[in-house]
Amino acid sequence: KLPQEILIATNNPGKFSEISDLLKSINIKAIPTFDFNIAEPEETGLTFEANSLLKAKYYGQQTGLFSLADDSGLCVAAMNGAPGIYSARFAKNAAGKNDFAFAFQKIADEIAKNDAKNFRAHFICNLSLFDPKTDFEISFEGRVDGNLIFPPRGDKGFGYDPIFIKDGMNQTFGEIDPVLKDQISHRGAAFKKLVDWLKNPNL
Repeated sequence: KLPQEILIATNNPGKFSEISDLLKSINIKAIPTFDFNIAEPEETGLTFEANSLLKAKYYGQQTGLFSLADDSGLCVAAMNGAPGIYSARFAKNAAGKNDFAFAFQKIADEIAKNDAKNFRAHFICNLSLFDPKTDFEISFEGRVDGNLIFPPRGDKGFGYDPIFIKDGMNQTFGEIDPVLKDQISHRGAAFKKLVDWLKNPNL
């Protein structure tokens, strides 16, 4: 039986609104972790799936609520797949603040240094569900491939969206309508798998 409410295990407002919109489409209410005063867990996993499960379990156990966590990141070919699971940390500046302009510049510099003509990259999103009442857990992963572009373009989306153009498109994720992004993004792909499962959990 589907929960009517799911706790979204993230402190990232951009992610929360994206996931909340996606859940709304299947009539599930998203509860933000901002409503609880919980310190963030340390992400010690070495894969997107491990970190996503770690967050879902942590918040689920702390609140007793059915939890959905997302771990996602940008994997740059010329950087051997970095920043990958470290994408959020990679964007922190010397003062420890999120600074994506700083992150974009670091990526541009690394590409120029390592493999100047290779702008290939992909986004991965892993979504995990955890039910603290039964210890049930399951994960779904989505991926989208494309190229990076500098300077960044667009002020929609969040994170690395302004430097990523999906294969077959000519606008960045920062330029396209968020509704369209939800349909074609790595998070959208993982979410489709999640929704199919929610509709038929016996699969």
